[in-house]
Amino acid sequence: MTIVVFVGSLLLAMAMGIPIAFSLLASGVALMWHLDLFDAQILTQNVIGGADSFPLLAVPFFMLAGEIMNVGGLSKRIVDFALALVGHVKGGLGYVTIMAGCLLSALSGSAVADAAALTALLLPMMVRAGHDKPRAAGLIAATGVIGPVIPPSIGLVIFGVAANVSISKLFLAAIVPGLLIGGALWITWAWLVRREKIVPPPRKSSAEIAAAFRNALWALMLPVIILVGLRMGVFTPTEAAVVAAMYALFVSTVVYREITWKDLYAIFVSAAKTSAIVMFLIAAAMVSAWLITVADLPSKIVGMLQPFMGNQMLLMIAIMVLVMVVGTAMDMTPTILILTPVLMPVVKAAGIDPVYFGVLFIINNSIGLVTPPVGTVLNVVAGVGKISMDDVTRGVVPFMLAEFAILFVMVAFPQLVIVPARWFGG
Repeated sequence: MTIVVFVGSLLLAMAMGIPIAFSLLASGVALMWHLDLFDAQILTQNVIGGADSFPLLAVPFFMLAGEIMNVGGLSKRIVDFALALVGHVKGGLGYVTIMAGCLLSALSGSAVADAAALTALLLPMMVRAGHDKPRAAGLIAATGVIGPVIPPSIGLVIFGVAANVSISKLFLAAIVPGLLIGGALWITWAWLVRREKIVPPPRKSSAEIAAAFRNALWALMLPVIILVGLRMGVFTPTEAAVVAAMYALFVSTVVYREITWKDLYAIFVSAAKTSAIVMFLIAAAMVSAWLITVADLPSKIVGMLQPFMGNQMLLMIAIMVLVMVVGTAMDMTPTILILTPVLMPVVKAAGIDPVYFGVLFIINNSIGLVTPPVGTVLNVVAGVGKISMDDVTRGVVPFMLAEFAILFVMVAFPQLVIVPARWFGG
């Protein structure tokens, strides 16, 4: 009955059009009434306490870094460098999209920001080159999924805080899985584009490639600084977010000089608005997280999943299918905040590595950003690229299936995540 009250009130509030943050509060209040625990003071304390976290400071700083990078020319220079490298091969613009997506993922950690930047820069070029517009838009949307996987990742930060798992270990463990997703997209694009009659642009000379590399060098140094700093223990993930924001600000204003001091106000306001939405979601979800613990929902979920507890692979498959279903109707952040406190006790009871689970959980939630009907990234690509939602959905299907295939390969072979994570983590 407790599960029915919680899930039913949440779904009812969402069906009524109430924003997800307030729906989480409503479901929390409903659960409090059901448990005869309603107290406005407890509600307020949990909301305030939910956002009062030092690791969560990484979220607004990574948001700010992403805004600065897109406005300040870092994203454009990375795309130009990828164009110089592989733009000349058949379907080269698709490979440019995947390369640029992986590099941008190591800068912003946001699927929406990466998808918007890639759509604005590359979709018109791909259409002019003769590529099918829905397919090109689908590739860009699927590439945006890599953003929350390759560190720095806002999704991994939120999961780390909610699950009490080392964010540094999550960051280092997600590098190889993110690159594997990029590889899956590369193979899928190569298979789809083989029949297209596209005339690629001429190969860039060595001098032009070197010039593009020099122009992008300052942007390319940022992921190196962050990953080396985390690996060597120079700074924490929260401090890495500050380093990313300050470095992007320095490069954009002093080196590239594409941002003036007058532009900073609008950039800061945009980043603050996006951060406020995410942080309020987190604060509201902490009420539900506390009540989930009080109501002992995890033990009830463990009981429901008991038939799978003896086999870690079957349990992971069951959980991944559950997250896939939820991801079709709910955005990434609320899904993480709602399911993490429910699933983590199950994962620990089954003896599954929390870091390994966290990486796969975030990958699944990231793919949920391109699964219809909600598909936040699909909406972004459709809006920026001036293309219908139906066309983007049709174009993204083969790439989405490739990403799910890689996810379940990692479920079947955990060593693909665990071994590189141990190597990067020392």
